[in-house]
Amino acid sequence: MDSISGIEIYPIISLLIFFIFFVVLFWWVITAKKDYITTVSNLPFDNQNDTIL
Repeated sequence: MDSISGIEIYPIISLLIFFIFFVVLFWWVITAKKDYITTVSNLPFDNQNDTIL
């Protein structure tokens, strides 16, 4: 790896992408509306749209 020039930037970019993703995910969870969370969490129990093949 030492022979590749510019290789040291890739771990920094990976760390930044990882950090930004989880910060945005955390922000979305904190700011999500309670009604939306309730609706989405009840989707697996909603049998009105199920069809039997």
